[in-house]
Amino acid sequence: MTTGAPSDAPIRPKDFLAIDHLLSDEERDIRDAVRAFVTDRVVPHVGDWFEEATIPRELAPELGRLGVLGMHLEGYGCAGASATAYGLACLELEAGDSGIRSLVSVQGSLAMYAIWRWGSEEQKQEWLPRMAAGEAIGCFGLTEPDAGSDPGAMRTRARRDGDDWILHGQKMWITNGSISDVAIVWATTDEGVRGFVVPTDAKGFTTQDIHRKLSLRASVTSELLLDDVRLPGSAMLPEVASLRGPLSCLNEARFGIVFGAIGAARACFESALEYAGERIAFGRPIAATQIQQLKLATMATQVNQGTLLALHLGRMKDAGTLRSEHVSMGKLANVNAALEVARAARQVLGANGITLEYPVIRHMNNLESVVTYEGTADVHALVVGGALTGIQAFR
Repeated sequence: MTTGAPSDAPIRPKDFLAIDHLLSDEERDIRDAVRAFVTDRVVPHVGDWFEEATIPRELAPELGRLGVLGMHLEGYGCAGASATAYGLACLELEAGDSGIRSLVSVQGSLAMYAIWRWGSEEQKQEWLPRMAAGEAIGCFGLTEPDAGSDPGAMRTRARRDGDDWILHGQKMWITNGSISDVAIVWATTDEGVRGFVVPTDAKGFTTQDIHRKLSLRASVTSELLLDDVRLPGSAMLPEVASLRGPLSCLNEARFGIVFGAIGAARACFESALEYAGERIAFGRPIAATQIQQLKLATMATQVNQGTLLALHLGRMKDAGTLRSEHVSMGKLANVNAALEVARAARQVLGANGITLEYPVIRHMNNLESVVTYEGTADVHALVVGGALTGIQAFR
């Protein structure tokens, strides 16, 4: 791995700190392959998808062929890539749109990871190869209308009935819900919190899409309704009986968001940088004015800082030293920074900044969801605060 750039190398505005030189050849190859896919397959169409509140289901097998679905998992048709490589893929996917990265995160880091980490060998063999190929889509049912930041307050319950389980309850804000073939549903039982692999064609399982969203519109968001869904005993994830199960999955997804949010920020910054060089006001490009240079310099700093933070956490994860508190700091810092970059870029673009001809307002709206899901900014601040002080403020 090359660890530095020559001191006389010219400044590259889109890689100001020469972060490319911190990546291995393999990491750059993976990053470039995902970037090319996003440039070719997502960017030309995602404005329309956002406006129409849709996402093509055929993207899933395309993403499977790209190798990003469950790419950080080993075996069962998964790529077995490093955590850092997975993070870089998330960065490039979210530079296209948060909805695309959400599809991949929910598939790989939530649904597939739950089966891979906590499932039986039979469950892994049945689902993981098809999910890695994008032939089957998964969702993750944890959040409820009255149990978001406090998953221990969930009301969905599973009870034994002979050798079977019967699930009853409701899940809310579920990405991929109505297009999924399988749902990982978490429920309280007499044995603790258990996860269940629920085929979405099971009797009593229905979904309702959430409409009129102004954020994550190029993404399916649904409500899951479980009306006494009967499942065989083999549907239960056997290796965990506590909140450790779903929380471990959420930590995987949050790690991807640490990278992904900076992808959205980078897209906004690069759009503002290009626009400022082309937009003429008072006889010269607005990039020549001090106030716009200040905005651009601040945005560039935030994007480079966030990329370095994400890369550092990736190296820690690959070394086995990453804790959930580190991920909380990464998500808190990078999503908040991305929101600031998006808002500054929107101002640079002026009136053009509110149209879907440019990516900025779309990313800005999406990030208002990203700052809330997989743990709100407030909760992650409390996680970091608890690690600093030894006092858990929300317990």
